[in-house]
Amino acid sequence: MAEQLREMPTDWRRALAIVAHPDDLEYGAAAAIATWLDDGRECAYLLATVGEAGIDTLPPAEAGPLREREQRESAAAVGVSTVEFLGYPDGVIEYGTALRRDFAAAIRRHRPELVITLNHHDTWGGVAWNTPDHRAVGRATLDAVGDAGNRWIFPELVEQGLMPWNGVRHVAVAGSPQPTHAVDARAGLDRGVASLLCHRTYIEALTQEDPERYARSFLEGGMAAVAERFGGRPAVPFELFSR
Repeated sequence: MAEQLREMPTDWRRALAIVAHPDDLEYGAAAAIATWLDDGRECAYLLATVGEAGIDTLPPAEAGPLREREQRESAAAVGVSTVEFLGYPDGVIEYGTALRRDFAAAIRRHRPELVITLNHHDTWGGVAWNTPDHRAVGRATLDAVGDAGNRWIFPELVEQGLMPWNGVRHVAVAGSPQPTHAVDARAGLDRGVASLLCHRTYIEALTQEDPERYARSFLEGGMAAVAERFGGRPAVPFELFSR
């Protein structure tokens, strides 16, 4: 029998989700976020890019504003009102101190106990290679959690009024090929589907399948696949790093 996934911890109230592109959270994590919001928790979104290079049929100057708008609508569909964009160039994000500094600044501003990001590993499991943006953003997020709590790293942030925040208890990595925990997100599934559907332009360029059927089958299938390792309950999995 596959190793069972553990329940996600509940010793947190505020979350900050840091990802590279519009739609990164909607392929699973948004259903969990919707469920958490029902429980009185809070979540803000921080995106490194506006995803301007993500649609082959649209030039970046057109795709960027459209995808930013779709992401704001997508966040609203699950109840998230704070969505911030850093404006990094889509597809060529580089891991480094600049990225860590921007993420650390956001963590200090939002002061979350839970940070959510997307798969930072080289693959999605097996031979499905991950993208450079996902790897860079995920790894920089994990590092920025420590940076946010150390006043001697990026001291200029203190000069800007962003005092150290060492209150992050957990980093939850969505889409990881090595999940350790899960959350029963059945209560948030419909809003997760609605959230993914807000990225209609992206979906229509990705597949010829009906967008609603595509979104629902993807999310339902993903959650059902986790059930065997989570007491028979459809769920959203995460790889959890606790501090």
